[in-house]
Amino acid sequence: MTDYSEIKEDNQKKVSKINGLFGLISFSTILPINIHTCIKEMAMFTWIWPMIGALIGIIVGTFGFLLVDLIHLPILIAAALIYSFSIWFSGFHHLDGLIDFGDGMMVHGSPEKKIEVMRDKRIGTGGIAYFLMVGLVTFAAIGSAPAFVIFYIILVSEMAAKMGIVTCATFSEPFPDGTGRYFIESMNKKLLCLSFIIASALGFLVFNTTGIIGISMGILSGILVAMIAKKNFKWATGDVLGTSNEIARMLALVIMVTFLLI
Repeated sequence: MTDYSEIKEDNQKKVSKINGLFGLISFSTILPINIHTCIKEMAMFTWIWPMIGALIGIIVGTFGFLLVDLIHLPILIAAALIYSFSIWFSGFHHLDGLIDFGDGMMVHGSPEKKIEVMRDKRIGTGGIAYFLMVGLVTFAAIGSAPAFVIFYIILVSEMAAKMGIVTCATFSEPFPDGTGRYFIESMNKKLLCLSFIIASALGFLVFNTTGIIGISMGILSGILVAMIAKKNFKWATGDVLGTSNEIARMLALVIMVTFLLI
């Protein structure tokens, strides 16, 4: 006889998984996806984050293409609008993490004290400084990109940003208290390799060798942020993961633009 209870349970698990994927898309963007899910379900799809980055990159890259190639705005104005659109479309989540990370880095004392300051809702000089540094370099890199590649370079940079998150999560120790631990605990080196292979393949299809270089910078940026976090905070939080997103996007843009202009 058919066990309908088992079928119902399997269907519920499938729905839960789908909700987790769409929940992660909703968490990563301002898209109005009305999905009831939780962080644990979303964290199951952490390794897919670079592919969600591709979706973000298509939207932001299209916006950049319209400004630069169709409307022909001055490149500096277009670069400012593209970067603003990127962080706005992502809901400012990762930028908020970068600012909190900067506040924590300015503190002297134990890792616990640094994390306490990092999780404080107030914004200090360190947070503002980190935002200015990363924001200015990102803006300058976009403004230096050749107009005919703006769509491709933005697309790859958003994938690289999410590659930074999954890499940082793989090489970090989760802070016991906080939602960031679920994303960190869900990652391992096998999933990281799978994520990198898929993202690199997409990067190559989009932008040839330059695309692979950009994705690789996501890996290196994630490792770098994980090392800095381990030295200063011992553990990693959601703010650390958010920082890896912003740093990875910035470095991917800088290296890709430099490679194209050499």
